[in-house]
Formats: sequence, C-alpha cells, structure tokens
Amino acid sequence: MGCEPAMTEQLLRTAMLYGAEGIKKLKKRRVAIFGIGGVGGHCAEALCRSGVGAIGLFDGDIVDITNLNRQIVATHKTIGRDKVAAMSERLLDIAPDTAVEAHKLFYLPQTADGVDLSVYDYIVDAMDTITAKLELVCRAGALGIPVISSMGAAGKLDPAALQVADVYETSVCPMARIMRGELRKRGVEALKVVYSKEPPVNTEPNVPEVIQDPGPGDRSRDNRRGKVQASNAFVPAVAGLIIASEVVKDLLGI
Repeated sequence: MGCEPAMTEQLLRTAMLYGAEGIKKLKKRRVAIFGIGGVGGHCAEALCRSGVGAIGLFDGDIVDITNLNRQIVATHKTIGRDKVAAMSERLLDIAPDTAVEAHKLFYLPQTADGVDLSVYDYIVDAMDTITAKLELVCRAGALGIPVISSMGAAGKLDPAALQVADVYETSVCPMARIMRGELRKRGVEALKVVYSKEPPVNTEPNVPEVIQDPGPGDRSRDNRRGKVQASNAFVPAVAGLIIASEVVKDLLGI
C-alpha cells in the first residue's frame, strides 16, 4: 500500500490519456519482449513507463561497445553485462513495482520448448533472425496470443518511413518479403508488423577504426558470426516506440 500514491502520481499524465481504468487494466497485463536490442529495448522501456504490470525480457546476448550507438540498454557501465539483466535493472529503477522477468535465452526452435508463452497477454518480436521469428509467431498464433513483429531496421536512415501494417500488405522491406513467403507456407493468415518503406541504403564495408579494437564485444553474437549491420540511433528506437504504442492500444482496445 505504501507505494500506491507514488505510482499514481508517476502515471498521472498517462492516466489523463487512458483513464484510471486503463491504468488498472495495463497493470494486470503481461507482455513478453523477445530481443532486447535497438528495437526491443526502447519498446520495453516505453511499456514500463506506460504502466504495464509484468514484462518478460528474452535475449541471450551481452551489451557490446558497438551497441552504444542505438540501444537504450547500452552504456559504458553495462558493456559486457547480459542485456536482460541490465534492462531489468533499468526498468525496475523506473518502476520498482513492475514484475520484470529476465530470461538469458536466444529464442530458436531448439530452445522454444523451454518458454511458456501462454502466461503472456501480448508478445513482441524484436529479434533479427528469421527462423526465430517464424517459430515465435507460429507458436503464439497456436495459443491465440497477439503478436507484433519488427521487420528490418538496419540499413535505414529515415524513421518517418516506418509504418504499421499486416505483413501481407508490406512492400520494399526485404525481411518482410521473406516473412510473407514463409508465413504463407505455414498457413499464417495475418501478422501485425512495423516495417520501413525506405529501401536499404548502401553501407560502407570497411571501417578500420572500429574493427581494430572490438573491445569487450568480441564475445557478442555479431562478432562471433563476423557479421555487423549498419544502424543508427533513430530508426530502431522509433520502431520500438511504435510497437509499444500498438501494444498499449491493443491491450486497452483502442
């Protein structure tokens, strides 16, 4: 009871938009976020600040020095830490009464059985691996749990080009094209996505000053695979905020 007045005041401006009943409803909802990177991290924080009562964080990666350009979980203090642990700590510093669950896990077909999706009211797919995205979407669909999926945010410059649509109504985005084909094979008839209509830009393949000193991030997933994608601070962040907005609106029936 002691923290209720503080929390009421903290969410006052949000309650002015959604009403007291809306805040009560959000407090009872559980949302899972898969992928705590540039998109998922901003989404997680926005949902926490909006008053979602329980948030599950799923990611097996650590914070890398190259994440500093775009990921809200990345600071010089968090480099080398598990992303889910650092993000959990950040969310609890914002809203201590949020039930945050941190799962250090790369979600893939071979690990999916260890995740109980049925406990969540909404699922956010902010992963960058097609196989993982398809597995998550299909399993959530079988359970009747709504999903929103982020398409490709790398190699984009213009956050204003982001849109919300059904995956079958998308264009331009290469990841969305692959997802359309694979989901059609699996009989998935619809999937809400955030995608960009901006064509991927040509990127500079040689940046010696970065790859000469990878720092602690030599343990990260991208560096282990020898694959780094171009990105900036704007597009992934806006994609994550758009996703959070869609989740809140759907949970409240707006």
